[in-house]
Amino acid sequence: MPTPATLPPPAPIQQLHHYAYRAKDAEETRHFYEDILGLPLYHIIQSDVVPSTGEYCPYTHFFFRLQDGSFIAFFDLGDDEAALPSPNTPKWVNHISFRVDTVQELENTKARLEAAGIEVLGVTDHHIFKSIYFFDPNGIRLELTAQLADEFEMLKESKTAHARLAEWTARKEQWRRERAEGKSAAPLKPQQNDRPEFVAPTQA
Repeated sequence: MPTPATLPPPAPIQQLHHYAYRAKDAEETRHFYEDILGLPLYHIIQSDVVPSTGEYCPYTHFFFRLQDGSFIAFFDLGDDEAALPSPNTPKWVNHISFRVDTVQELENTKARLEAAGIEVLGVTDHHIFKSIYFFDPNGIRLELTAQLADEFEMLKESKTAHARLAEWTARKEQWRRERAEGKSAAPLKPQQNDRPEFVAPTQA
């Protein structure tokens, strides 16, 4: 087996190319992303066979382009079926976030979504950015984010990220041992609360 020293360096990953989801209906999805959110339909691939696996599964694969040249893409499998939510994961966990330039643009998009009958949460203050949240026609949770922190502040944040994750990992190892010994069944809480302004309902 090759050693890390003999392996070629990792490729410099430049940006997200695309993220793909299952769509219940291609036209319903196009209307939402193109007519309401303003992302142009840019490319379509159709086939009966999946190139990566060789399995038979007819599909229409379609892409919407973001300003930076990346895409969000979908597969319509022609059966009017939506992807099922994960049974062990809260709906708010799995989502994709798109960046906009200003908080005013968040407000403008919120107005457009609500005019189309779409429920929107926010504007939510995350300190380094502000966001709105909503679901697309396929049940996918989306976030629009306006960055508030500048590059210097984000660089400062990056200096502590590894140490904070290492502390979490150490605490989680201890939690796993205690759970295996029957000492704890509660979920592990983080060592630091970055959002003290939000209080759990039981503490209100």
